[in-house]
Amino acid sequence: MNILGISAFYHDSAASLVQDGEIIAAVQEERFTRKKHDHNFPVNSVNYCLKAAGLTMNDINYVAFYEKPFLKFERILETYMQFAPLGIRSFIKSMPLWIKQKLWMKEYIKKELNYSRVIVFTEHHESHAASAFFPSPFREAAILTMDGVGEWTTTSFGLGKDNVMNLIAELKFPHSLGLLYSAFTYFTGFKVNSAEYKVMGLAPYGEPKYKDVILSELIDLKDDGSFRMNMKYFNYCTGLKMTNSRFERLFGGPPRQPEAKITQREMDLARSIQEVTEEVVVRIAKHVRKDTGQNKLCLAGGVALNCVANGKLFKEKIFDDIWIQPAAGDAGGSLGAALFVWYQYLDNKRITDETSDSMYGALLGPDFSKGEILQFLNKNQIPFIELTDTELPKKVADLIAQEKVIGFFQGRMEFGPRALGARSIIGDARSPIMQETMNLKIKFRESFRPFAPSVLKEKASDYFELDKESPYMLLVADVKKEHRKHQVNNEAAGFDKLKVVRSSIPAVTHVDYSARIQTVEKDTNPVFYEVISQLEKNYGCAVVINTSYNVRGEPIICTPADAYRCFMRTNIDYLVLGDFLLDKGCQKPIERDADWKKEFDLD
Repeated sequence: MNILGISAFYHDSAASLVQDGEIIAAVQEERFTRKKHDHNFPVNSVNYCLKAAGLTMNDINYVAFYEKPFLKFERILETYMQFAPLGIRSFIKSMPLWIKQKLWMKEYIKKELNYSRVIVFTEHHESHAASAFFPSPFREAAILTMDGVGEWTTTSFGLGKDNVMNLIAELKFPHSLGLLYSAFTYFTGFKVNSAEYKVMGLAPYGEPKYKDVILSELIDLKDDGSFRMNMKYFNYCTGLKMTNSRFERLFGGPPRQPEAKITQREMDLARSIQEVTEEVVVRIAKHVRKDTGQNKLCLAGGVALNCVANGKLFKEKIFDDIWIQPAAGDAGGSLGAALFVWYQYLDNKRITDETSDSMYGALLGPDFSKGEILQFLNKNQIPFIELTDTELPKKVADLIAQEKVIGFFQGRMEFGPRALGARSIIGDARSPIMQETMNLKIKFRESFRPFAPSVLKEKASDYFELDKESPYMLLVADVKKEHRKHQVNNEAAGFDKLKVVRSSIPAVTHVDYSARIQTVEKDTNPVFYEVISQLEKNYGCAVVINTSYNVRGEPIICTPADAYRCFMRTNIDYLVLGDFLLDKGCQKPIERDADWKKEFDLD
């Protein structure tokens, strides 16, 4: 039984393939088109999923789409009618695509895929909930989904048991924690639906001086976590912007222009909305625990990518255990829709062991054989050396210890927004200059952005206040006090905090001593595990910096060609392509503005 799941037409389009209940493949369209957050129909992703399983569309029994277009259209129409004549420009802009394409989704899918069998439409938050519960290790658990908006729902919770899940309660548009956070993303000068994590990273530089204003003016938060937003401050229902002039007056001026200097106001706004978000999440979680009686929780939806809030939730010990879908945003909806069809629509048995999830470490994308990589290198006359399975981890560990920056390309690509050691840039966590070097010279991004540590699973509690695995980099915890070098209340303010060497692993220690942790397991990612193991054995450190293999504004790389292109356009020192090591000093210099398609055969 082959089920193809699809998400498309908002952001992060993706496709997933489930075969007899097993997740075979899952990938975002952006990785193929190189358009970040690509929303178009995921033709390339579908083709990859079919190829990974050796199938054609004739072998697909069901196609599952991650939301119900008619319900979404109903919400859009009712919203415009409620606020009319306001929003007429936005209405005119959005309607042609709906009338031409989105309302005829079944016909569109059949035509695009040349497919004539059954198409199932799940609700948006149903897809999120299914992506959270069905791949989780838990036989029975509470489920919480939070995002911007699906059709009508913005937040929902429910209960999953065996092969059935039911959503019990919901909050509806326009009252949305995701959209509230996105409003501050817009107001602080970052891109909505793309850069919310920048606000999260900026928060520790500020103080929560606007928290009380947010809670008194913008959101009426109840004890059970339910809330209503004061819509007189927001413009997202009908306009082309998130906030309006009242919002500007409330926070002392207009939004920061993109790329303009970040001031203390933006830092304080980021800290304030982050603390409000954490408070909402914790209150909802307490209510969910009380209402469902469950001691385990599964999370999905865009807000579940807020790893600081996740860390706070775990630290509160409201639930005994938490599992978060690594592709918690809309991309993961494609997987949730496919799993919903297998388990709930078709009523198939679900077996779990309460320990292991069924995500295969989120390594569900394309991989490239040794022969394919070698062919690419030889065809383009790229210098390299080949290393054995024993030599490679030792050599890479030595380079890390020499403070070299390494592009690391191994096995299947990650599904979701986090690089987990398959398409990563790695470096020495002990280096006091590595954060700035990577941000400015490799990633070409804001210097305040923190980097995540990847740590051997069994060594995580030696470095961090964490007694739980975090394989998908979705939990934040503090660096242990014995590794710290300064107290939090040092006199540095704002970005000056960056100049303080905070711990024995300063490159992955944020200014508030927190870290977004990935725990690495040998079974899931053996090569990456061996590299870190060699680093610990030879140099006494079981932690490396791990950031996604891309530059600012581009998706994570997918192919050897993408890896080489990024390697040559940045100050990455070495590139590990499978078994092969490339030294930047041995490569032929290339003009950065060259036509890369003509300069190299990169496909």
